[in-house]
Amino acid sequence: MQPDPKIPSLKNSPQAGSVPPLLPASETPMTGAPPPSVTASPPPQPQKPNRNSWSLGQMFVILPSLCLGLFLADATISLLDDSLILFFDIHVLTVIRGILFLISTLMAMVIYGLMGLTPMIPKRLFLPLTLFNPAAGLVGVPFLIYCYDQIQQVAWVISLGQVILGLYILYRVQGGFKFRWPLVAENRLGVRRFSWRNLSVFLLVNVFVLLPAIVIYLVCGAALAVDHFSEGFVALRPEGLTVQVRKYVRNDGKTIRLVPMSHIGEPDFYRTLSQSFPTNAIILMEGVTDDRNLLTNRIVYKRMATSLGLAEQQKEFKPNPDKLVRADVDVEQFATNTIDFLNLIMLVHSRGVNAETLSKLMEYSQPPHFEEQLIDDLLTKRNRRLLAEIDARLSQSENIIVPWGAAHMPGIAREIQKSGFRVDETRNYVAIRFRSAGKKIKSGRKESDREAPK
Repeated sequence: MQPDPKIPSLKNSPQAGSVPPLLPASETPMTGAPPPSVTASPPPQPQKPNRNSWSLGQMFVILPSLCLGLFLADATISLLDDSLILFFDIHVLTVIRGILFLISTLMAMVIYGLMGLTPMIPKRLFLPLTLFNPAAGLVGVPFLIYCYDQIQQVAWVISLGQVILGLYILYRVQGGFKFRWPLVAENRLGVRRFSWRNLSVFLLVNVFVLLPAIVIYLVCGAALAVDHFSEGFVALRPEGLTVQVRKYVRNDGKTIRLVPMSHIGEPDFYRTLSQSFPTNAIILMEGVTDDRNLLTNRIVYKRMATSLGLAEQQKEFKPNPDKLVRADVDVEQFATNTIDFLNLIMLVHSRGVNAETLSKLMEYSQPPHFEEQLIDDLLTKRNRRLLAEIDARLSQSENIIVPWGAAHMPGIAREIQKSGFRVDETRNYVAIRFRSAGKKIKSGRKESDREAPK
């Protein structure tokens, strides 16, 4: 038998007898199957990722991290800004601080809403973070009322507390100050995506506990603020906004009646006041003149009065015109910064909030010590002019009536008491009646006839 020429000869081969003969590449065995060790298996098919699951998981990692990062940035800038203002009277970071505060507040609102929808976000860490700024604002209300001169120190303490809280939450979510992104790791989040129980409890607590508590707190704070800053001339009561008319007398028989006024109010409030004035009294009227036309817009209260169902003072308050004396200043006595500010405010008041007025408001920058200058122009100078007119008119009349804005009353009262006048009688009138009150009270009702002399 002749050897197959396609099969190589094994003669003189060192591997002869130890290995089977090699087959040509084109040939395949006729019988049997290849051993399992050399069987070719098909490659595994890649699985498509669940994009919805990936996006949702990433969202609940990124959003809390952004919230925490913005909170820390806002806290750092706020503390730096308050430190510069408190120690050096420098206001260079105010605009940046305002922008950061707005963005961080919006993000905190998003996280707060997500905590109601899903238990994935840990409430023990993010509830303090999302509620810090609202709580700080509420805590600051009493300080604004009773410690206004020290409000910058209070703001610095609040900013320091915000920094400490932000660093504490960062430490908790990262297990130390490692500052890696994302700030909130996925293993810090909960597992459940949605829970009806979580949503129900969240809504019930907000609607029936948190919201009513905030409303009651703000109403009480507003009542305290009105009473404190007006020194009792104005008060918030269940029936409405009341004003207290005080009659001051002196040993020589001269009388001065201080009448707190409101630019808008109940029509019968103005009529009752006008009818209560003695016919022989001199009435020193409020009203800044503008002989040089320095004000570009005129403030009117018609739109506000109409929307609230009230009347304008200038339309309904009509005392005896023969006894009226103009006792106010002219606009030209105000500082230039005050006039510019008044023009800006009156522009917004007359045209409303739109793109133009909003742009002008954002561009406006208060000069140093602006608040002191504004108070001096709008209150101190005008009170000084009024007191000079009172002194001049006391020699001409036994009765002087001062129907001026309620903000002027405390300063005028202190000055006339220094000259020997004392409180002899008080009357309370409802200037603005709360429409929701179940029982309407006539604004001319006398609530307390006499008060012990002070």
